[in-house]
Amino acid sequence: MSNRLLDTVKILFERQTFSKPSVWALLIANLYPIIGVIFFNWQTYPLLLFFWAENLVIGFYTVLKMLVASGENARPAGKLFTIPFFCLHYGIFTLVHGVFVVVLFGGILTDDTVTADTLTQQVFDFQLFWEVLFWGVLVLLVSHGISFFNNYIGKNEYRQAELNKLMSQPYSRVVVLHMTILVGGFLSALLDSPVIALLLLIVLKVSIDITTHLREHRKYTGQSQDIDKNDSVI
Repeated sequence: MSNRLLDTVKILFERQTFSKPSVWALLIANLYPIIGVIFFNWQTYPLLLFFWAENLVIGFYTVLKMLVASGENARPAGKLFTIPFFCLHYGIFTLVHGVFVVVLFGGILTDDTVTADTLTQQVFDFQLFWEVLFWGVLVLLVSHGISFFNNYIGKNEYRQAELNKLMSQPYSRVVVLHMTILVGGFLSALLDSPVIALLLLIVLKVSIDITTHLREHRKYTGQSQDIDKNDSVI
């Protein structure tokens, strides 16, 4: 545990970490919730909704990665089964996660007067959808899109990507990230959502995001170099 923590700190403070366009895109994307907390009085619930919305974006780009992957087992027949299965399984996973966020942080548990109508209003809060999710998803689509085109396509990661590994990537990333976020969310809620606590939660989320992002792409680095060498020989 201590070694992993030290490795995380080392990654965050490496000089080359902040020379990567995808890292800067990630940092800029997370200015959105910071602006929401400071200038628009976001509390714990809208902040966690924004973090949950990233699940949708991650799932979208995972499907794109599967479609263009050309690794050893990335055959058309395999994609025909794997992609629909991933959409169904990851969709259920994301739905359940969203229900937990709405129930635990949307005020339902603390409201004794909750009815079917008020619950529906909470789930289909279009003002919150517009202010938080719509613009948040657009920001995240751009951020993850920069990583997709710069790293996955531009650095030939798709040429060694395998379907089974691509399918499991979002789960490990989302589980670690959002377990941390949920714990932090509870602490923020207990403290009546002070600005400093929410900002610290964003910083913690970004730190985990950067380290998992860099670890994910470093796995491809050596393989990509080997492929380039083989191509030059051919």
